[in-house]
Amino acid sequence: MPLNGKTLFITGASRGIGLAIAERCARDGANIVVAAKTSDPHPKLEGTIYTAAEAIERAGGKALPLVVDIREEANVEEAVARAADHFGGIDAVINNASAIFPRSTAETPIKRWDLMHQVNARGTFLVTQKCLPHLEKSENPHILALSPPLDMDVKWFAPHVAYTSAKYGMSLCILGWSGEFKGKIGANAIWPRTAIATAAIANVLAGEDAFKNCRKPEILAETAYRVLLKPAAEFTGNFLIDDSFLVSEGVTDLDQYSVSPGKELLPDFFVPENPSAPEGVKIMDVSLSH
Repeated sequence: MPLNGKTLFITGASRGIGLAIAERCARDGANIVVAAKTSDPHPKLEGTIYTAAEAIERAGGKALPLVVDIREEANVEEAVARAADHFGGIDAVINNASAIFPRSTAETPIKRWDLMHQVNARGTFLVTQKCLPHLEKSENPHILALSPPLDMDVKWFAPHVAYTSAKYGMSLCILGWSGEFKGKIGANAIWPRTAIATAAIANVLAGEDAFKNCRKPEILAETAYRVLLKPAAEFTGNFLIDDSFLVSEGVTDLDQYSVSPGKELLPDFFVPENPSAPEGVKIMDVSLSH
């Protein structure tokens, strides 16, 4: 169990992809800092930091649920200090928290622009910056972001300038850190080829009916887990598409990650033409970006 006793600071870990990553790593006996805003049940969103902590401990890990708004510097500083004191350090930061509002320029209120940039790009930078002193003491420290490859194709920008620039801001951080901390800290990004069955799909993009054409969060959880096992000094600066990376790791059964195996899958935003989909993966001829 390679992550046994390792401490992961995961933003947005109360549900969805963040929680799936936490549970996967908890199976090794990892310590998980559940850094998210939801302390009380939300009418439209499942889970709180406390229900997430219970799930993590059922999976075999240890959990520290902390109410964290990653837009607030003092809040992040306090959470990082509590996490490091509680578990004796921080070995990896997983920047999963994200705000989404994929609309045209005219349809995007400036408060939405501010929210996406504060949570996505600025939040990723802030959380990582505050964790950095602890990462520098770790044997195999990793910075991970749930952010896309930097594919500078106008088709990803034109439909939603505000959202794209906020997500690419996260990826630019990873690109920079892979050079800044080269040989010391691994900095990598992971991204799904297909839509993932989460609240973002249900509430923002396509509705729960689209779940049948989605993959489960567990595909990204396995991707993140395997990245965290890599030697940080060597494995850095990668922008990984989940299924292609897993196939390169020897995973042959991708159907296990489909909500409805055999169904065509909705493509996600920002997926470049290369690497192409693994053999047998059927992608719908539509785009979430339009």
